Amino acid sequence: MARTITDQRKACIEMVGDDTPLLFADGHDHAILGIADRSGVSLVVYDAHLIVETLRKRDRMSREEAEEFFEFNIGCAWVGDETPIFLRRLEL
Repeated sequence: MARTITDQRKACIEMVGDDTPLLFADGHDHAILGIADRSGVSLVVYDAHLIVETLRKRDRMSREEAEEFFEFNIGCAWVGDETPIFLRRLEL
């Protein structure tokens, strides 16, 4: 089955150019905030809170289950220099 590229992914690719490799967290394009640069490497930035909320609703997880799943399977995953950044918003 062919995968479609979401508007969020297209915007990121257009921002950095077709020749720049980007890694995306599959199933969470709605949580893309933009692009950050670390030492000359472009990285996709996600809203961690939105991902956790998606896990709760889509996958019917409790808050604790969703947070644990995010931490161990998404947020802490290292897949190379292009590993996305997961932003946690300040709650003041």
